[in-house]
Amino acid sequence: MYEEEHLEAEIIAEAMQKKVVAPSRRREMAQQAVRDKGISIRPVWEAFGIGQTCYWHEAKLSSQSSEIGDWLICLTTNQRNSGFGLCFQYLHNVKGYRWNHKRVYRIYQQLELNLRIKPKKRLVREKPKPLAEPTADNQVWSIDFMHDQLVNGRSIRLCNVIDDFNWVGLEIEVGFWLLSERMIRSLERIMEWRGHPERIRCDNGPE
Repeated sequence: MYEEEHLEAEIIAEAMQKKVVAPSRRREMAQQAVRDKGISIRPVWEAFGIGQTCYWHEAKLSSQSSEIGDWLICLTTNQRNSGFGLCFQYLHNVKGYRWNHKRVYRIYQQLELNLRIKPKKRLVREKPKPLAEPTADNQVWSIDFMHDQLVNGRSIRLCNVIDDFNWVGLEIEVGFWLLSERMIRSLERIMEWRGHPERIRCDNGPE
């Protein structure tokens, strides 16, 4: 009788994919096999690779885990920029809880708080002032970078330098790469025959 139950328990264990890492999951599957199939407990222990202590173990810290979860949700709701490190430091240093950081982080992941989309930091800008219109040459130069593509598909970069007073194109630098040294030489070459500008205006692009 014992051998038959043991064989049946092994078949159930193989069918339910007993090769899982977490012992808690194997315990749940073993308890389900005993409850649904009416198999004795001992063959189930051997089939699922768990001990007697693991089978009868009951979590006693569910209320404490719920308290940790409530704290994490409260902290991440009030401070959307707070990650796990700031939350754990607050609970440990300010509130005085001595919970293990691995346990707190496990609950943090179970609540999927590590998948939150953090808002981007945006600078608060006051009402922008209107752009001053130049009244003479060399008061304001504008520099802007553009890109284009050749017939073979290779990208090229262009840098345009314009005097804002009369919209004269002072320079168009073209190349596959526009390094800073090359742009410095280009500006110095313009200043040799044009003079120095009072201001240079550009956008907030990557260049």
